Amino acid sequence: MSSHGNLSAANDPRQPSAAKPYVPPAVAPQDLPVDYSGFIAVIFGLFGVMFRYKLSSWLAIIFCAQSIANMRNYENDLKQVSMAMMFAIMGLVSNYFGYARPGRKS
Repeated sequence: MSSHGNLSAANDPRQPSAAKPYVPPAVAPQDLPVDYSGFIAVIFGLFGVMFRYKLSSWLAIIFCAQSIANMRNYENDLKQVSMAMMFAIMGLVSNYFGYARPGRKS
């Protein structure tokens, strides 16, 4: 049985000396895929501020967190995420601490 183990090791086509570590290819910032979660966060943040939807502002916060977790291009994505976060926070502040909407009793 030990001779079979040596035989399979001798016929192994892999060569450890030829192995190279994986280096990901360099991608230009303009060629990176679009950050959809950051874009959706901006849209939800705008809806939360303009139409005073609480759910929309909370969804904007969630999509901001997802965008931060998947950030690839830090300069552009950070601008977009910070803008979306500002809209979401402004929407939450205006919804919870602002004046009540006309026609609604709180």
